[in-house]
Amino acid sequence: MDRVDLIPPPAEAAASADGVAERADAYAAAPLLNCLLREIAEPLPHPPDGDGRGDGWCDGWCDGRCDCRFVYRLPGEGSPGGGRLLRVRGARRPAEPEVYTAGAWRRLGHAALVALVAEVLRGHTGLDNRELPTEMTDSRDVVAAMLTARARATPPPGAYLRSEQSLLTGHPHHPAPKARGGGPPAGWLPYAPEAHARFPLVLLGLREDAVVEEGDTCALDALGTAPPGYRLLPAHPWQLELAGPELDPAFADGRLVRLGTTGFDAWPTAAVRTLYAPERDLCLKFSLDVRITNDIRRLWRHDLLTLRRTDEAAVRAFAPSGGSDARRPAVWLSDRGYRTAAFAFEALAVLVRDGLAGALPPGATPLLAAGLVEGFDGSPPAPAADPAAWWEAYLAVVVPPALTAFADHGVVVEAHLQNTLVAVDADGIPVQALFRDAEGVKLLADVGRAAGWERLVYCLVVNHLWEVAAALAERHPGLDPWPAVRRELARHDLPEVTALLTAPTLPGKTNLLLRWTGADGADARYLPLPNPLVR
Repeated sequence: MDRVDLIPPPAEAAASADGVAERADAYAAAPLLNCLLREIAEPLPHPPDGDGRGDGWCDGWCDGRCDCRFVYRLPGEGSPGGGRLLRVRGARRPAEPEVYTAGAWRRLGHAALVALVAEVLRGHTGLDNRELPTEMTDSRDVVAAMLTARARATPPPGAYLRSEQSLLTGHPHHPAPKARGGGPPAGWLPYAPEAHARFPLVLLGLREDAVVEEGDTCALDALGTAPPGYRLLPAHPWQLELAGPELDPAFADGRLVRLGTTGFDAWPTAAVRTLYAPERDLCLKFSLDVRITNDIRRLWRHDLLTLRRTDEAAVRAFAPSGGSDARRPAVWLSDRGYRTAAFAFEALAVLVRDGLAGALPPGATPLLAAGLVEGFDGSPPAPAADPAAWWEAYLAVVVPPALTAFADHGVVVEAHLQNTLVAVDADGIPVQALFRDAEGVKLLADVGRAAGWERLVYCLVVNHLWEVAAALAERHPGLDPWPAVRRELARHDLPEVTALLTAPTLPGKTNLLLRWTGADGADARYLPLPNPLVR
């Protein structure tokens, strides 16, 4: 098959070293600008007098492929009628930011953009935050290191792992999606999926009287042979480096022993701390004491202690029912169980997740939904031939299972781009959806129906379908993806769906403001976004 991506990825291998800095700036600026423009700025539908209107102004719909610019007003002082004016090129992934100063547009590099965002946020919120600007800069520097390493790395075999390791932009509406804790590249680059990393797991022996586990962890015992009185405990090598002195006493007194490494490599997936070993069809999730997007990526005790309940609810929700949607059975990739040490419950925790081999239709290939938006070698070619038909097939496998889990089982899956796999057939047509991550599952019995529905709409519609729809429309000018979304949603007899199709707004998560105000990483605050489903 010829490769035709939803969004063609950059030609990384052909880029010169001199171009890495510029490309890193562009990758890092796009999600930061998306946050600023969505959460803070005021779009100007027509250029006001004296704003420097010139060639390239677009006062209509832009498909993202033209040379159009959009103008926004930032809050605060700085120009007649209010705050400063900001101009960007493109819509889905804004680029080339400029501010209007002294009668002319002035281009902002990434450092100047970070300074501007911080200044605007200080004035807008009345709060200061010295940590987040550092993370924004770190995110940009991480991308530069990734681009350099990626140009000389060997991509993983198969389209699935290439989709998992494709996310150089990452979360399209986060101010610092690629930050890795601020450490030097030598500390994190060997474990970065974006740099096509792969590595063996470290095998530890954990003394039996210190083992804490729940659920099905038998896959861990098949990784090697533990000495008498010990159980096998695999570890992510970065996990051990980060835990450091916390574990020294356990190694000294024999509660932990080192047993070498696995004879096979595991590949980090988009989540960084979740690894997949194709030789064993083994998926493991680890604790990492690193902030990635909004959270420190530990397997927290409170989440592990509720894991069986949420995972079992999701398993029931996705069990084949034989109903009208049985022709497109979705799959829940179960978080089967966890094992850890009583003396380092969170630091050494490892979670066993279902593999992929037994979950797929014959001949189907799973692809990360976020990878389809980003673009990678092996993206399905079908969108180029008949994008409308491809989109309808995509919606038919992704939307019904998420809504059925909500309506019939009271389960809210976190169906965002990084938690959804879409299996495609040999022609690249979607034939099945696979959902994962019990840690993000919410039960209506706990959160209430209204809050659960808001979360589902954000994850499924705003975070997921909106992004795929925008990428598809950008690739195929003139295609309106939203009528098909309305038709698919309307198939489901839910009062919430009826209201959704007429609501003026959708909930958009405010990641920039959440991080600036120091909100808890698991908190979710939403702002209203114009609803593209309303016509």
